[in-house]
Amino acid sequence: MVRTSAPEDAYTAEPFLPGRGGLTALRRAAADCRGCPLHRDATQTVFGAGDTDARVMLLGEQPGDQEDRQGKPFVGPAGKLLDRALEEAGIDPSEAYVTNAVKHFKFTQAEPRKRRIHKAPSLREMTACGPWLAAELAVVEPELIVVLGATAGKALLGSSFRVTQVRGTVLEEEIHGRPERLVPTVHPSSVLRSDDREAAYRGLVSDLKVAADALA
Repeated sequence: MVRTSAPEDAYTAEPFLPGRGGLTALRRAAADCRGCPLHRDATQTVFGAGDTDARVMLLGEQPGDQEDRQGKPFVGPAGKLLDRALEEAGIDPSEAYVTNAVKHFKFTQAEPRKRRIHKAPSLREMTACGPWLAAELAVVEPELIVVLGATAGKALLGSSFRVTQVRGTVLEEEIHGRPERLVPTVHPSSVLRSDDREAAYRGLVSDLKVAADALA
């Protein structure tokens, strides 16, 4: 018996990208993405959201449980904390474009109806989803990318990226063939998990103020 390979075996979203159109066309096409196996267990694709003309792009890791259920990025507890930190730093959350490096929720679950536990995507899964992010960057053309956490940083800059080494600094790198400015910081979910949540939150706000200054 000859086994027919499925689209997800190729680990690339490239065949699912539309030939033309803006964010609306990308979002519609991404809903049917089968570029890697993560689509099998996720509820739906969670594509980016925000203004085509946004000056800043906020890049997270992947959707969480609430994002997977609602189909929108950063609508869970981490997203609410991020909005508060952005406002405190002087960045209007409503004027940002928000997305994730990986568009499907990856999780483990002991048994049905048990809590779904977030699991970090692999570099292969991040690479598979890369064409969606490249397309978003090409359409939005942000002046600055705020990189939220290690996984988002690795998706853009490779496996050697360490957020602790470069957080709160302005980097200039070529990303998907485009020169980009980036400010890395921690993912807001790490603030929620921190033993000293207030100190972790202040650190996040401090990094976001660097981003606000870079946009000034």
